[in-house]
Amino acid sequence: MANVILATSPVNDVNRFGRVALVHDWLAAYAGSEKVVEQILQIFPDADLYSLVDFFPESLRGVLGGKHAHTSFIQNLPRARKSFRKYLPLMPLAIEQFDLSSYDLVISSSHAVAKGVLTGPNQVHVSYVHSPIRYAWDLQHQYLNEAGLRRGMKSWLARLLLHYMRIWDHRTAFGVDAFVANSAFVGRRIHKVYGCDAAVVYPPVDVERFALSTQREDFYLIASRMVPYKRIPLVVEAFAAMPSRRLVVIGDGPDMPRAKAFAGPNVTLLGYQSDERLVDFMQRARAFVFAAEEDFGISVVEAQACGTPVIALRRGGVREIVVESSDSERATGLFFNEQSVASIVDAVERFEQYPPFNAEVCRRNALRFTRERFKREFLAVVERTMAANRVSADPVPEIRRRRSA
Repeated sequence: MANVILATSPVNDVNRFGRVALVHDWLAAYAGSEKVVEQILQIFPDADLYSLVDFFPESLRGVLGGKHAHTSFIQNLPRARKSFRKYLPLMPLAIEQFDLSSYDLVISSSHAVAKGVLTGPNQVHVSYVHSPIRYAWDLQHQYLNEAGLRRGMKSWLARLLLHYMRIWDHRTAFGVDAFVANSAFVGRRIHKVYGCDAAVVYPPVDVERFALSTQREDFYLIASRMVPYKRIPLVVEAFAAMPSRRLVVIGDGPDMPRAKAFAGPNVTLLGYQSDERLVDFMQRARAFVFAAEEDFGISVVEAQACGTPVIALRRGGVREIVVESSDSERATGLFFNEQSVASIVDAVERFEQYPPFNAEVCRRNALRFTRERFKREFLAVVERTMAANRVSADPVPEIRRRRSA
């Protein structure tokens, strides 16, 4: 068995793993997937960084160890800084242009095309998958509806592009030696679309930034980007039907006008707030409401780190975070079954009748998702994969064993 190295100690890449490359889809903001990149770079500080585009805020460059990524030709295309996502049809071609042949270990952090980098039989490729391309697989029809592409020529062009993306995405799965999923929910997606198993390593959450509070005030909280799949207007509409229950909404985005249209006098829309203000509201909220089907749900962990119980949709990765139980030493929240006003109203009313949740139990639950735990578990997967994929004298049986595992 390989020696276990404490995750707090950076790996000496050259001596243990040879040359290491880390490939991420794009660097434009400091969000959940970039926090994974940050922690991987802390494990492998000598890794070279690659990304389709690098428009990462210079004020935050320190989280990447001061590194600037090697970028693709998309970096220099017109209006790429603001609209690089519109170049999706070119992304498979672009990611394949990175010459990684001189690296021994390639790690991809992928929610779109990063796992499609080209590697050879003498290289090991470990892919941390935040999700297979959602809008090309199981969420295609939702994406087309939300984009207003249900019919017409543009709709058929979009469907053709997504068909091509699925073919390419499935083919490139064969270039990965080990898949790592950010939840068991995503692991099931990986198995369904690629036919491969994946180790589950939950993403890192800076739980220490969210101090425990045992004082609850009489308001519910939802905090998120206001994009359609987050279902913020739905939650606002549900609380408008419960005028005696107060809701505070933090976040901004394209769904803000719809949220305002549903809001009653018991709903306070604060828009974007600083991290400090967000933590303050999380620490004081009666409960945190979460209505999205997410791959994981970092904001749910953050709320639990504050000692705050969660009312969440019983779908996606959040089922692996929130514990619904009659045992007060385990319970950290309640679920509702449908993305509907009636289902949310029922969950809130059940919450009101439920015995008080223990803030310390919620906090303890959140400690399952620390950054140190992520680094330790991810490094263990890399070590196992490197050991299992050493080139043998008879490589064909080895390949067959890996594919059938």
